Amino acid sequence: MTLATCTAEGKPSARIVLLKELNKEGLVFFTNYQGHKAKDILSNPYAAAILFWADLERQVRVEGQVKKATAERSDSYFKSRPQLSKLGTWASPQSSVIPNRKYLEQLMTMFNEKFKDKETERPANWGGYIIKPTLVEFWQGRESRLHDRIQYRLGNSDGWIIERLAP
Repeated sequence: MTLATCTAEGKPSARIVLLKELNKEGLVFFTNYQGHKAKDILSNPYAAAILFWADLERQVRVEGQVKKATAERSDSYFKSRPQLSKLGTWASPQSSVIPNRKYLEQLMTMFNEKFKDKETERPANWGGYIIKPTLVEFWQGRESRLHDRIQYRLGNSDGWIIERLAP
C-alpha cells in the first residue's frame, strides 16, 4: 500500500509499504522505528494509505490515527520472517545516508556472523504500527469518468456515516 505521513510542520511524504494485516484494529505494517516514516508518526500520529488495483480500476483510501503495535505482535511477526529479512532488519540503518552498497553488505555479513548459532531476535528499533481508520473511501473507476466513490466516515457516537462523493 502507499503510506503517506507528514512531519510536524505538515511536509508530506509517501512510500510503498507492505500491508501485513487488516483486522478490527486497523491496517498493520512493520518498519524501522528510526526511519523517516517513524519520525513523522512520532510528531504527527496520523496517516493516509492507498490500496490500488489498476486492472480492476479500484482503489481504497484510508485515513486515521497511527499507534505502535504491541511488542508481542511485533515479536510474533518478526519470528515468522525469513532469516535474510531478519538480518536485513538489523543491517539497515533505514533512511540514513550511507557511503555505498559495500557498507550494507559488510553490515549484513557482521549480523549474519553475530546470529550464526542463535535465534535472531527482533531489534528494539523495529516493529509494527496500526492505522486505526477514521475514514475509508471505496473508489470504482468508470469509463465515463463518473466514478463511484463511497465514503465511510467515523461519526462522533453514531458509528460510521456512509456518503456518496462526486467523482
